[in-house]
Amino acid sequence: MFSWLRMALIIMVTTFLTRFIPFSAFFQNVNTLVHELAHAVVALLLKGSVMHIYLYADQSGVTYTSYTDNWMLIPIALAGYMGSALFALLLFYLHARGKGSFGLACIAVAAAAALALFVRNNYGMAWSAGFTALTAVIYFAAPGWLRSGYYLLIAFICLVESIISPFILLFLAVTDPASAGDAASLSQSTFAPAFVWAALFCGFSLWCAKIAVGYLFRRGASGIQISK
Repeated sequence: MFSWLRMALIIMVTTFLTRFIPFSAFFQNVNTLVHELAHAVVALLLKGSVMHIYLYADQSGVTYTSYTDNWMLIPIALAGYMGSALFALLLFYLHARGKGSFGLACIAVAAAAALALFVRNNYGMAWSAGFTALTAVIYFAAPGWLRSGYYLLIAFICLVESIISPFILLFLAVTDPASAGDAASLSQSTFAPAFVWAALFCGFSLWCAKIAVGYLFRRGASGIQISK
């Protein structure tokens, strides 16, 4: 029970603080990018294809895929919210293991790969290019304390957004199921209504957040220094 209460407190405080950070909306798109890339990766693993990804200034996004069998929609649709929750967990795991520099490199490579392969709308391409360039500069040229702060900023924002997004989806699934994105797609392909899938995403994101926050307090964590 304590670990859940601790997680809830940290998420509430972090949500409040990140809304006051200048340009926080810019970094919130990292979670959107990961969400859409997760759709794309699963589609490719199922031997489908990815036409393009669109990212928007309001932190929304869409991935256009094609696949051969109808059942493939289920894992592809599941991948978005679950993938972003697992990615946030990965960032905190790497921090606890003292591998923040590797995590920062992964973030930059993901954005660069998305730009090169999938992102095709104007805002999405500009954001991906700008974020990749900024992250590369921080990685190669910034002092250790700034790299660490930048990495943790992204990690906390991804954690917060990985929780907020499925709860927004749950609200939509209850009030307007047809507009509930991935939950609506899953509902059309299964017997479960959209709000059930949205609730599943919420529960999974909270579980991942609980584990991620636990890494912050795990003995032997690397502190805030990221070595290269």
